[in-house]
Amino acid sequence: MAFEPPQRLVRALGETAPAGDDWLTRLPGAAERAVARRELTVERVQVPGGRSSLVVLVRRTDDSPAVLKLAPPRARPESERAALAHWAGLGAVQLLETDTEDAAEGVLLLERLHPDVSVRSLPEAKALLEAAGTLRRLWVEPPVGDTAHAFETVAERTGRQAEAMRATASAFAEVADLVDAAVGAREELSASAPEHRLLHGTFRQSKVLAGERMPWLAVGPDPVVGECAFDLARLVRDRVEDLIATPSGAATTRRRIKRLAESLDVDLERLRGWTLFRAVESGVRALRVGRPKDAELLLEFAGWL
Repeated sequence: MAFEPPQRLVRALGETAPAGDDWLTRLPGAAERAVARRELTVERVQVPGGRSSLVVLVRRTDDSPAVLKLAPPRARPESERAALAHWAGLGAVQLLETDTEDAAEGVLLLERLHPDVSVRSLPEAKALLEAAGTLRRLWVEPPVGDTAHAFETVAERTGRQAEAMRATASAFAEVADLVDAAVGAREELSASAPEHRLLHGTFRQSKVLAGERMPWLAVGPDPVVGECAFDLARLVRDRVEDLIATPSGAATTRRRIKRLAESLDVDLERLRGWTLFRAVESGVRALRVGRPKDAELLLEFAGWL
């Protein structure tokens, strides 16, 4: 079959692709080789799919269902592989292969979950509870030895992001104050991290899918090592469009921060600080790549913090 990348993936990668990048052009051939090497039967490409990888629903030679995932180098698929291997299915999707010839092409063979059923389908309060419980299981001591180098630290990742935020703020004066506040919060938080855990890195409700061996399992990590409040911060702003649309959005956000901090034993002020940084970083990035409506929502949310 033709492995045509979904338009959502094409648009998302087009926003961040470095000059001369030809990964999307090479993707169909890489997918064909990965399928042939494993003698997989292809059911379909998942649509709309993700923003950083091609997801293909397949069956193995024993007719068991699986997912073939292909991601470009800038999505750090080898970090994802290392994290999934370390979690070994506890709270996260199971990695079905630990060593493959085509790992350099960003190929992962994964347990099949229910791709169309995320925790986001639940009522808001229940969704937050289930998502938070899943996230807690992922917060383990990071690996040591050969795989330890696979992960960025929170300080490294956010340092890069802070530089990009400052560069964007020089061209968009209206975000300068928020960028200053976010970068200042990041500097203070990075100087006093209370723990060193393996984190999902990009956790939100849509990253938690229904499974067979466990009710809910996390997918799509961009793993990082650092403090738990950083990981939880992205969950705080889930359904941001609904928060912005209600007059009580700011008060609801404050209650959500308090509830999540208490339920997962995370310092409230550190969670608030990382929520500010991550919301501003996402908003400024949306502004930089030409998504002004997304930027407006995120920066308004950040203003409540």
